[in-house]
Amino acid sequence: MAKNGVVSAEGRLTDWVSLGVLAGFVPRDAVDDAVAAAGKQARRSDGKLPPHVVVYLVMALALFADDDYEEAAARLTETLAAWGCWDEAWSVPTSGGITQARQRLGPEPMKELFAELAVPVAGELTRGAFLGPWRLMSVDGFEWDAPDTAENAAAFGYSGKGPGDLDCPAFPKARVVSISECGSHAVVDAEIGGVAGKNTGEQALARVLYKRLEDDWLLIADRNFYGWADWCAAAGSGAALLWRVKADLRLPVLEILPDGSYASALIDPKITGKARQRLIDAARAGEDLDPGHARRVRVIEYEVPDRDGDGKGELIALVTTITEWTAAPAAMLAAAYHQRWEHESGNRQLKTYLRGPGKVLRSKGPDMVRQEIYGYLLTHYAISALTCRAATEAGIDPDRVKFKRTVRIVRRRAGDPAAFPP
Repeated sequence: MAKNGVVSAEGRLTDWVSLGVLAGFVPRDAVDDAVAAAGKQARRSDGKLPPHVVVYLVMALALFADDDYEEAAARLTETLAAWGCWDEAWSVPTSGGITQARQRLGPEPMKELFAELAVPVAGELTRGAFLGPWRLMSVDGFEWDAPDTAENAAAFGYSGKGPGDLDCPAFPKARVVSISECGSHAVVDAEIGGVAGKNTGEQALARVLYKRLEDDWLLIADRNFYGWADWCAAAGSGAALLWRVKADLRLPVLEILPDGSYASALIDPKITGKARQRLIDAARAGEDLDPGHARRVRVIEYEVPDRDGDGKGELIALVTTITEWTAAPAAMLAAAYHQRWEHESGNRQLKTYLRGPGKVLRSKGPDMVRQEIYGYLLTHYAISALTCRAATEAGIDPDRVKFKRTVRIVRRRAGDPAAFPP
């Protein structure tokens, strides 16, 4: 039972943390590889912090979001010294020195490191992580306030209104669209953009992610993400899809199936009239369809009563690429769709429990904003992976291990030598 940090009869969550949460999931050799791939290796020994230390410093800034630069650096320096790997030639960083070190590093090594390390962490015994052969994954987005500088405003923009408008928001916003594992909350892929201008919407950022889906995933998405081109891009990856669609989407009934779902077809909305009807007739007759024009799907519909508290029910319509109903009956898919809310929980962990409710990012320039966000994603990933491993070993759902409590434990133990690798 996950109470007061206890996750099994054999040990406590603190025992797992003491093994080194970041050392275990963000190892030094992976950091060095990412730094080298980005071309950011140290070129000389001049007393400046080496790039691999700066990578861990960026993560320390995410872990200790309420501390200033120098306090977070002091925590890291003490840990490195305890490992016996703090070079006397390196300068103990000041606030200005940290800013310069972060600028030298740039966002590329953090992005490379995240892309290399962030993979699903749930095992076969992790509760709530799979539906049959498919790993439950979801796509969603959130926004993060960045400091109100001219550079951030130009790169990311403001939600709704533009600069100079009387009711313009106080801060520019960076948008993050990510794919996460439902069972563990671990974010395994992400794209960062703005909230204003061309190709800044959630759909546009998600479109970049779809080509990197895995064929053993079942990707769950809310109705905001459906579009014909987006569905085709995601389905073309080989991953299975389970997406909610809007009520006005036309879904022809081709065959009622024994589990209450029905066979249907998604059709390119540019195809209308008689051409559309010919595609529907061909699908009903079992003929092959040109995937550029139409795609076979299965539809699951159900009503959630009084969801908005107005006494009325809400119809939920899900479409899936799993067209054989015996592979995943309608009731199972309906239950799996609601695992999408685990992504919302993961976003809240990032924004509320790591950074703090209503807090603004530290970075005054767009490259540093991106670097900082990847630092948060890596730190969240390490903690999520730790929690999932502990819960799986204990035979409980990772949801029962409180993320907020885990973060507090990690912060308390971060002064231990095991907290960061040499």
